[in-house]
Amino acid sequence: MAKSIRYVGLDVHADTIAVAICEGRGEGRSLGTIPNRPEPIRKLVKRLEPVSTLRVCYEAGPTGYALYWQLAGLGVKCEVVAPTLVPVKAGDRVKTDRRDAEKLARSYRSGDLTAVWVPDAAHEALRDVVRAREAAKKDELRAKHRLSKFLLRHGRRPPEGTKAWTEKYRRWLSSVRFEYGAQEATLLDYRTEVERAADRIERLEEAIDKAVEEAPAQMKAVIEALQALRGVAKITATTLVTEVGNFSRFVRPKLLMGYGGLVPSEHSSGQSKKQGAITKTGNAHLRRVLLEAAWTYRHRPNLCGRHKQRQEGISEDIKAISWKAQQRLNSRYWRLTSKGKNPGKAITAVARELVGFIWAVGVQAEREAAAA
Repeated sequence: MAKSIRYVGLDVHADTIAVAICEGRGEGRSLGTIPNRPEPIRKLVKRLEPVSTLRVCYEAGPTGYALYWQLAGLGVKCEVVAPTLVPVKAGDRVKTDRRDAEKLARSYRSGDLTAVWVPDAAHEALRDVVRAREAAKKDELRAKHRLSKFLLRHGRRPPEGTKAWTEKYRRWLSSVRFEYGAQEATLLDYRTEVERAADRIERLEEAIDKAVEEAPAQMKAVIEALQALRGVAKITATTLVTEVGNFSRFVRPKLLMGYGGLVPSEHSSGQSKKQGAITKTGNAHLRRVLLEAAWTYRHRPNLCGRHKQRQEGISEDIKAISWKAQQRLNSRYWRLTSKGKNPGKAITAVARELVGFIWAVGVQAEREAAAA
């Protein structure tokens, strides 16, 4: 039966798809290039029938998962693979779409490729709006920087003791005037950009709230459970769920730490063992929210205010994990800084351990949701 399996590699681009196939023990051969459109893809599958013998793969990239969903709908077993983990020969200096497709087909047959998690439609929709908010926050920060640096260049400084972008700061900003009309126009444009970015963020956060309410029951339960942790409010919890997907797919928390790129790099040989900075090779969106949440654990453990409200209706098991996280991570931070460790590096270590507690909460919430 194994000999009858045919492995297909697709080198996917915005307009074209290079196709190659490996059958039996052969080297593989190119099947040419087809347009990246639904009808040519359907014809390709029909040409390669029976679909039960097909195993198709392509690299994750800017074209997303539309091709995966179409192939799955046609009954074809397809996997999306991590492009950074595709084997590369050191002496190979020729790269073409045809050769890339053939290499994918051969590597897939030999089991050398690593598949990535493909979200379902609900996950993908929620992740799109969460990432749109993240982009809006970056745009807002850039707009604020442009405005503040423009004012600094012209010697316009807020009153002593005024924190940036507080209500007092905004009142001062509205009173700033310039002698020349061109500078007034510049100031107006920069202020408008800041206000527009803030409105955009508000709209997207409302959309996230609505999307979470309409999300599948299990996903919604995990989002609510994660908010029991300190530093993990709704936006952070939603980001964790949309970027990780099913927490149970990670057998142990160390794998999730690696997925977030928070494990130390290492170069060891023989008796020599050298560890360096974190790899940063994982999911950057996940790593960002983990580091932001980790900063809250430098404060002494407590449960009050909004954090206490977020724990209403949460199981005692998850509350216990949350409290244990506060005690352990706070102790970890101060133990590291008392030894002279840089606060930023200490927070990175705390974020790495926080992943373990997030994994525990996520897995527990998924179990409780499945049993309900």
